Amino acid sequence: MNGGRGLLGIDGYEPEWQYSARALAAAHRARFTRVLDRRLDDAWLMWDLETGTWFAGGPVILGFGDLNVEIAHRKFDECAITWGQVDMTAPLDWPGIRLDWRSGTHPDLAGLRGRRLREVNVIERIMPSHWRPRVLHAVELVLDDVRLAIYNALDENGISTADEVNLPIGFWHRVPII
Repeated sequence: MNGGRGLLGIDGYEPEWQYSARALAAAHRARFTRVLDRRLDDAWLMWDLETGTWFAGGPVILGFGDLNVEIAHRKFDECAITWGQVDMTAPLDWPGIRLDWRSGTHPDLAGLRGRRLREVNVIERIMPSHWRPRVLHAVELVLDDVRLAIYNALDENGISTADEVNLPIGFWHRVPII
């Protein structure tokens, strides 16, 4: 925390991290049901003003009318979904980095405005280890005919609109949220 602010210098942002796909799906099923069939109005990313690049450590924010969903990944297998916690008009307070919110900056998000949310899943990787047989990998949103994955890119977020999970078949599993 930084001077009473929330995580990542975002005032009021207090995510609850999950590492189980089933727990994450159960915790957010009711809220995702409320935005089902709504159109995506916009998507925002934390933007490093000095380098002119996406700061992938911050949440990805998707706007569905009067409700924003914030998705973030950290560590090897943790994900948090929050709802309307981020006030994008408030200044970001991260030591040594000048950050702000930007829309239209990621090519995979640019063409999704106006598409309806049809389905939401959590993708988990199936691992050969006994101590951790399943690892939370991504939140998958199907917007009309486009698959958007906000995935764990090793302690930060990754974004992809590729048609399918790029892991060999049999090594991943979908847990439906809606």
